[in-house]
Amino acid sequence: MQLIDLQAQYQRIKPDVDARIQAVLDHGRYVMGPEVEALEARLAEYVGIEHCIALSSGTDALLVAMMALNIGPGDEVITTPFTFIATGEMIGLLGATPVFVDIDPDTYNIDAALIEEKITDRTKAIVPVSLFGQIADMDAINAVGERHHVPVIEDAAQSFGATYKGKRSCGVSQIAATSFFPAKPLGCYGDGGAAFTTDAALAERMRELRNHGQNAPYHHPRLGINGRLDTIQAAVLLAKMEVFDDEVARRAQVGARYGELLSGLVKTPALAADCTSVYAQYTIEVDDRERVRQSLNDAGIPNAVYYPVPLNRQPPLYSDVAIPKSERAAERVLSLPMHPYLEQADQDRVVDALKNAVKK
Repeated sequence: MQLIDLQAQYQRIKPDVDARIQAVLDHGRYVMGPEVEALEARLAEYVGIEHCIALSSGTDALLVAMMALNIGPGDEVITTPFTFIATGEMIGLLGATPVFVDIDPDTYNIDAALIEEKITDRTKAIVPVSLFGQIADMDAINAVGERHHVPVIEDAAQSFGATYKGKRSCGVSQIAATSFFPAKPLGCYGDGGAAFTTDAALAERMRELRNHGQNAPYHHPRLGINGRLDTIQAAVLLAKMEVFDDEVARRAQVGARYGELLSGLVKTPALAADCTSVYAQYTIEVDDRERVRQSLNDAGIPNAVYYPVPLNRQPPLYSDVAIPKSERAAERVLSLPMHPYLEQADQDRVVDALKNAVKK
């Protein structure tokens, strides 16, 4: 059993993936080949938004989105401390200051009701993270942004394919960034990512920024990065899009079954009203986590902790802000095997082992 089984997926789509990779090898356009533009069109259509910019990673997607907004030294960016470091890291790399807001303990997403009090005249963006596959409360967050004329960037690294009140992740704010790291719900065979926007001028700026700030061959009106998505990765993602809706549905089934089997035993993920999750991780909460983990390990059950240290406790981003709900989550969360190809028999093994671990 694996926490995330990428080989099972590959065996399902092997002929299509292999053929698409071979096509790239045959035409030889390994950087910005036709598959990249085709992928951008496919993803934009899927999300229901005007502009998609393929990038070399989800981290670069965040970076380029922030660079397009001219975020830099002296600026503040509001975000969550309970997430992967890339969110805060990109803020810090640009010389800005991350301002951390505590989470909703049921969804693990930023608490929208606490954002407005953190707005200052230095606030340049709000970056909610749609954690563990569920979109943050974007209506409330967008409303705060609109009242204060502050753009909102959805960090959708874990939520591509999820929905919020009928809209898909990456299509619920002016700007969004997602990741195609292999373990993500839609992942390539290396690093990859994409940015999305409703704004044509921002889209053009991000396209320049991903290619060294270039707007014509060897003309660079601004500094940028080397953030282009490899053509082979675009080809892989095009193949995976053919089965993505089915995989999202399977993830929902696995998540719902976990919820039924674990009800009353541990705290299970809560779905907000009118939302769906792609369960990038299936995250529960337990007492005495290390003892439970050891018991699961002894039973051969893969597990992981996302995330044991909030960002404001990481030395480069340290802040003494009070985030009691994030601190509590960091001490208690535990992620179980979750992927579209998880067999019920294996899921039963996970549940039985967890019951045994919790009751010890």
